[in-house]
Amino acid sequence: MKCSRFLYLVFILLLQVSSLQADHRNIQGNVNQPEYDLVVYGATASGIIAGITAAREGAKVIIIEPGKFIGGVVTGGLSKTDIGNQATIGGITREFFTRASQHYNGKYMWIAEPHINSKIFEEMLAEVKIDVIRQEKIRSVNKKDGRITGFTTLSGKRYQGKMFIDATYEGDLMAAAKVSYVVGRESKGTYQEEYAGFYPDVIRNLTNDVMLEGYPGVGGEGPGFVHGTPTKISGLHKDGTLVDGVTRSAAIPGSGDNLTQSYTFRLAVTNNKDNLLPWPKPAQYDPRKYELLLRLVQAYPGIPFVRLVNLSQIANDKYDLNAQGFFSTDYVGGNTDYPDGDYDTRDRIWQDHEDYVKGFFWFLAHDERIPAKLGAETRAWGLCKDEFVDNHNWPYQLYVREARRMVGEYVMNQMDCQENILKKDVIAMGSFIMDSHIVQRIIQPDGSALVEGAWDVLARAYKIPYRSIIPKRQDCLNLLVPVCMSASHVAYGSIRMEPVYMMMGQAAGLAAVHANQEKAAVQDVDVNKLQEKLKAQKQILSLVK
Repeated sequence: MKCSRFLYLVFILLLQVSSLQADHRNIQGNVNQPEYDLVVYGATASGIIAGITAAREGAKVIIIEPGKFIGGVVTGGLSKTDIGNQATIGGITREFFTRASQHYNGKYMWIAEPHINSKIFEEMLAEVKIDVIRQEKIRSVNKKDGRITGFTTLSGKRYQGKMFIDATYEGDLMAAAKVSYVVGRESKGTYQEEYAGFYPDVIRNLTNDVMLEGYPGVGGEGPGFVHGTPTKISGLHKDGTLVDGVTRSAAIPGSGDNLTQSYTFRLAVTNNKDNLLPWPKPAQYDPRKYELLLRLVQAYPGIPFVRLVNLSQIANDKYDLNAQGFFSTDYVGGNTDYPDGDYDTRDRIWQDHEDYVKGFFWFLAHDERIPAKLGAETRAWGLCKDEFVDNHNWPYQLYVREARRMVGEYVMNQMDCQENILKKDVIAMGSFIMDSHIVQRIIQPDGSALVEGAWDVLARAYKIPYRSIIPKRQDCLNLLVPVCMSASHVAYGSIRMEPVYMMMGQAAGLAAVHANQEKAAVQDVDVNKLQEKLKAQKQILSLVK
């Protein structure tokens, strides 16, 4: 009898210990982490919209963000939104931009300040009570029978779900799940695309008058954007070595490679002295990186600051600053190892880009070889004291224009943006020009430097198919990819705009809900039902009424 009682007490004690261990594992987010209806990896604007869409349908959603901040470039510096035909933008995406505009009594649409965009996202997330877990990077992914069951982060936490969305700019969940993808440029023959592959520029022979005209609304009425190689500028030092930022290439026009268009930081800047923070000197500054910039300035005496960058006015005396032309804030060649790089490699490249962009302004503002007038003009501009206040006034997000791209059920290409624009399984629309920033500057036989890989070409208002945001069936059955979606380098040049990412995010979030309801793979979702629900949510699927 005593023995039985003793064994009973031991049994109860073991149960209590087991329960405590289970509770501890729950707290730590390990093996007993609750299963979510949807796990979104990446709190970009697309990921946030995807999560909100699913949560509004009653799904249990969690968003995991590898970085410290949310919203991607929409909250991280890209304030002048690239919209194309605004009639193609609807649904929760338009709701977001409308709510941001209401902060200015409807005066500004598509151009809210970064901190306002952050505020709107935070409000929208709070309304549906979505948990956003930050600074958690994927270490490994678990799959069973073609489905992701969960992933483990570097901290050891594990997140389990029925459906998953990869909304990162890099496609790390997609890659870890062994979904097919590419990095770089297809050859011209892959999809018969005119702008595919290695694409050398021509010398534009722009006159000094054109380069001195300034930017519309900011000291001039000249062309809004100066493209390509303006004139012959030597890419060699006197000893015949290459100037920094110039490379040699024996590639054949139209040939494919693993290179992507250049990255930068989109800045919020001002010339209002009351809110101006002088350009900071970078942690690592090397004036040799800007030799080609100096030669551009010398080639066009009197060139103004507003011709070396692209400025778009937003609210409260602020401007969204982007790169333009032959030598600007795009760090050409600096991103080669980023798309497939490990976290340490990417951190190094991220910091290198920050140093480069800061160095660009420091060079123009302080190098003694820069003409006094241009130096003074540069110093009249600076960062905004009231933006990114928790990040030393520097943008939160590196502008990753292109990294991995999924090879999914359907790969969109140039013709899908120009001729083959109709899709039966449409879930969103795009319309912005197909646009690639500089990929390389290459040395010519005469020693001049030539822009390579930069082009822009008109697109029509086109339909994006559901098939382009889902993997091949054999790759994964419960993953949707609205950012690193399935498109060629050329087509992605148009699709990569944030409103399009956001609309594809809405479609992905809703598709995840439908897949759960139908107990189906993402490839088997009833697209007709999905489209009807999207239209009810005011997503634009056609411009024809």
